[in-house]
Amino acid sequence: MTRPFRFVAPMPVPGGSVSSWRDEVRRIEDLGFDAVSVSEHLSGGWQLEALTALTAITAATSRLRVQSLVLTNDLRSPVLTHKAAATIDFLSAGRLELGLGAGWLGRDMAAAGLPFRSAKTRIERLEEAVTIIKGLFAFPRFSFAGRHYTVTDAEGLPRPTQMPHPPILIGGGGARILGVAARHADIIGVHPRLDAPEIGTGVVAELAMASIASKVATVRDALQAAGRSPESVELQFTIYDCRITDQTGSATGDGSTFARLLRADPDLAAGSPAVLVGSLSACVDRLEELRGHLGFNVIKLSGPPQDTAPIVRALSGR
Repeated sequence: MTRPFRFVAPMPVPGGSVSSWRDEVRRIEDLGFDAVSVSEHLSGGWQLEALTALTAITAATSRLRVQSLVLTNDLRSPVLTHKAAATIDFLSAGRLELGLGAGWLGRDMAAAGLPFRSAKTRIERLEEAVTIIKGLFAFPRFSFAGRHYTVTDAEGLPRPTQMPHPPILIGGGGARILGVAARHADIIGVHPRLDAPEIGTGVVAELAMASIASKVATVRDALQAAGRSPESVELQFTIYDCRITDQTGSATGDGSTFARLLRADPDLAAGSPAVLVGSLSACVDRLEELRGHLGFNVIKLSGPPQDTAPIVRALSGR
């Protein structure tokens, strides 16, 4: 089964008034994007609190979905995460996609005065947290006793708007986290491993085609081991360097750290699925090739949405 493309734009950076920020969000909706993604960081200049931003985006729009990409599990109790997610989903009439992660940036946890546990422990905690969140969506009352969390008679309110729960997104680059995603997620994000305090050349090297294909194979094996079909999930991927060369005003400049490091290695960039540079028809063909070969249908397009929107229009409904 070939799933239709769904395109995600990054949340606008709040640089001016709140009205101009809302206008930018509405423009993304008008351009035809399916969703806006909101990341969660407490360091590095990140301005808006993620859950509040998700709520504000849904209040400013009528169709656009919101995708947390991703909430850091250890910043809050899974019971509070469920309560916030269920509230946002109710207030938006079912437009939330709940992305959850184990957390990779130690300085975020230091900023919050919270412990930064080992990767193994963080991933174990994430899996228990997802079990609790899904349990609270499934039952009016839910209890859980695990290695890391104990929840007693928690109320699963408000009841789900999207049934059986908002789509859950979990992503990563290592076998352990991708295994958690295969057991629990509706959307699986495939990314480099973020096991270093900063994004460097070693991380970006994992955006090579062979590396991404290997991760997709890991996902498929893990889905089979979990008794799930590949057709039961969507696969999400981020295009970090997206430039349409035959369109006036196409995205230029340095962009993200990922984009800058990819451009600094022409050999890597030439084959990486995270790079989409060329004419509009070439970009469209490349995305259809990636969907056919790797299965990616939920695509985050980095860069100004007005510059990447021609791709969205060309592939809408396909």
